Amino acid sequence: MDNRRLMLLLVFSFSLIMLWDAWQKQGQPKLATATTAAVATTGAPAGVVPTPTLPPGGAAAVPASVPTAAVAVVPGAASAKIRTDLYLAEISSQGGDITRLELVRHPATEDKSQHFVLFDNGGKHIYLAQSGVIGEGLPNHKTQWTLAAGEHVLKDGEQQLELRLEAAAANGGKVAKTYVFHRGSYQIEVRHEGAAPGSHAYYQITRDGKPAEGQGGSSLMMGVTTFTGPAVYTETEKYQKVEFADILKGKAKFAQKADSGWLAMVQHYFVAAWLPAAGTPREFYMRKIGEDLYSAGVILPVAADGKSTVSLYAGPQEQDKLEKVAPGLDLVVDYGWLTVIAAPLFWILAAIYKLVGNWGWSIIGLTMLLKLAFFPLSAASYKSMAKMRVLTPKLVKLKETYGDDKQRLNQEMMALYKKEKVNPLGGCLPVLVQIPVFIALYWVLLGTVEMRNAPWLGWITDLSVKDPFYVLPLIMGATMFIQTKLNPTPPDPIQAKVMLFMPIVFTGMFLFFPAGLVLYWTVNNILSIAQQWQITRLVEAGAKK
Repeated sequence: MDNRRLMLLLVFSFSLIMLWDAWQKQGQPKLATATTAAVATTGAPAGVVPTPTLPPGGAAAVPASVPTAAVAVVPGAASAKIRTDLYLAEISSQGGDITRLELVRHPATEDKSQHFVLFDNGGKHIYLAQSGVIGEGLPNHKTQWTLAAGEHVLKDGEQQLELRLEAAAANGGKVAKTYVFHRGSYQIEVRHEGAAPGSHAYYQITRDGKPAEGQGGSSLMMGVTTFTGPAVYTETEKYQKVEFADILKGKAKFAQKADSGWLAMVQHYFVAAWLPAAGTPREFYMRKIGEDLYSAGVILPVAADGKSTVSLYAGPQEQDKLEKVAPGLDLVVDYGWLTVIAAPLFWILAAIYKLVGNWGWSIIGLTMLLKLAFFPLSAASYKSMAKMRVLTPKLVKLKETYGDDKQRLNQEMMALYKKEKVNPLGGCLPVLVQIPVFIALYWVLLGTVEMRNAPWLGWITDLSVKDPFYVLPLIMGATMFIQTKLNPTPPDPIQAKVMLFMPIVFTGMFLFFPAGLVLYWTVNNILSIAQQWQITRLVEAGAKK
């Protein structure tokens, strides 16, 4: 196989793998087994209170207390503003919902002077954390709760901040809902008290089906987008993602009942998850409640003392912290079908980061380690290419002699390769080996919140997006051009021109790749050039003796 065909094959293979990766992320079937069940979705009225299918004792299902209601907060509803070291939150008296949640340590994607908004009530999204008690006359997310309006601040020296809401029950009593915010924690404790024994509490997330902030397309490669939607995890069924489209069609499949696990709403870089205590029976549900509006939640039995407590995690997908919050929660960081490669890559990156304190230098350190790991393979490959370079004059002579007889030309070339013990395909091995690593690292940079807004030096202020001035891609293109000059020159002048054109093609592709990925490829090329130049010099010196 000549060099032109080899390079075209590599480009085609790379493109095919990226297209396959995109298809996997956007259209792969969801995990499901015979024990999972679909929950009715499209027939439910907007905002209906969830209904457990099997209350304690096997009694008939508890009827929904309110048939319909709007999701948005009603005008004039009172609200409490919460300010902690991690959050700026708003809790409305309408339903006692968390209607806005800003993450103060994470800047917005478009305007970095603003905080990232996770929960929202109509600014850019409908995204609410809702809860209530199921039962006739019991307060839910439609009920007007009383609360202490105004601003509540977690003061210096305080470790937690509580906000208590109350609502009347039909029996003349009161049900209290308490939010507990903790310093330094993205977990919010949500506690109900005063519910009737034998009743149920529900905890749900209501969200529109729009892509998450920053998923508009320009920063993503080949149209690939990260997953946005609900997910369920149980010890038996493990991690199951559900597309909004499947909920809309009534085809959502996930573990419906369990005594372990959690429910989450996943989006790029961030997640909100209800985390019931282990050992408590629970029932998961998902449904469409309005135009492009969905609810996903979990139903739990109220304890004999009338209490129900669940933790809400609402924050970044920081892997080392998520796995400590709840079993399997770190799985929301989705690296696709190359997780087996991407997860160890991130682990190494994180270990290097602890030493150097900069993700850009961590990528360079990872590149050097990978280059060292592949050193024997690369050395053998570059040695084969150096020998091919030495054979170029002989190949040109064969072409001049047998140019009109393609079959004879190929026979003579194969005979020459065999005589000189040269593998003409040996030079492509480093590229083939690097493609899975390249794609895996792409998903690490795309899906890891630690890379979001992570600077390297100078103009590179965010390694997860493209170089704003295209400096790194141009340097990468120059390194590819140097590599082309070190490679054996094809005997055919047309093939030689095609080979010189390849760096331009790759530079055009890399213009829109994340800067961290281009940094990896550039450093890898520089190390490869040094290794290849040294080996080529030694082989050519030996050939002259």
